[in-house]
This record gives sequence, C-alpha cells and structure tokens, in this order.
Amino acid sequence: MFLLHQLDHTVKKLKGQIANALTLLNLGLGAFAIMFILQNELRLGLLFITIAALTDRLDGAAARRFNSTSEFGKQLDSLSDIISFGVAPAFLLYQAILFSFGLPGMFVTIFFIACGAIRLARFNITESTGYFVGLPITAAGCILTFQLLLVPYIAPFYFLIITLVLAIFMISTFSVRKM
Repeated sequence: MFLLHQLDHTVKKLKGQIANALTLLNLGLGAFAIMFILQNELRLGLLFITIAALTDRLDGAAARRFNSTSEFGKQLDSLSDIISFGVAPAFLLYQAILFSFGLPGMFVTIFFIACGAIRLARFNITESTGYFVGLPITAAGCILTFQLLLVPYIAPFYFLIITLVLAIFMISTFSVRKM
C-alpha cells in the first residue's frame, strides 16, 4: 500500500514538471536560434524561434492540464520568453537588416529587448484579469521574426520603424483579451 502511495505521489510530481520541462525547451530553442543567427543562419534562427513559440504555447496548456501552475513556473516562463521572443527576434532582424543603420539599428534592437523585459516584469507582478496589458512579448517577437521574410521586398527603414512600434506596443497600456 505504501509503495502504491509513493508511486502515485511520484507520478503526480513528474506530471507537475512537464510544463517546466517545456519552458526549458523553449529557452533552449531560443538559445539555439541566437547561436544560428550569430552564424548568419537566419532561416534556421527563424525556425527555432517558431518552434519555441509552439513549446511556449504547450507549457501553459500542460501547467493547466496537470494543475501545476506555480510562481516558479511563471518566473521561469518569463525568463525563457525574454530569450526566445525578445533577444532572438531582435538579433535576427538586426543581423538581417538593422545592422545597416549602425548605432540607430543597435539602439532599436536593444530598445526592443528592454521593452520586452519591462513587459514581462509588469506581467509577473500584476493580477490576472483575463486581459493582457500591452502586446504580449510572444506576439511581438513572432511578428518581428516573420519580418525576416519581407527583407528582400521592403525598404530597410520599414524594419527600423516596425521594431520601434512593436517595442512601444509591448509597454503600452491597451488591453488584449486572453485566449
């Protein structure tokens, strides 16, 4: 009887760690994206950011499914998101086109990352109301990431502006209904 109870307890604990494992996978995919971007393998960077977005979606679903939401998981998710949807997309667009602007391109890249960090910090300290305040970093990062596909077709200045606009949207106060 004791062994069955211990086994049941162990299985419950393992189920509770599935969400955190998916969150760490998100972080790892974001780190791989950055490494590929640094090697000028931009399409691989785009691929890894896209897969990171899928795992980010799954970690929340797993936490709810296994009733394993926690403050630790929330913090870990935000730390992973700044890598996968802040740093990686900003570096991707910087490496693709923003570098051509010199210092202003560097500033806009860092501004996007900083706004993403502010957005995540604000999210972590506010109560859940059924609405996001400002554009979620995952959405901003994914929009920025897929701008890579437009680089050959659109004037470079557009990318400077869209990066600034997405950054400002992340720290704005408009509300977006959670799905």
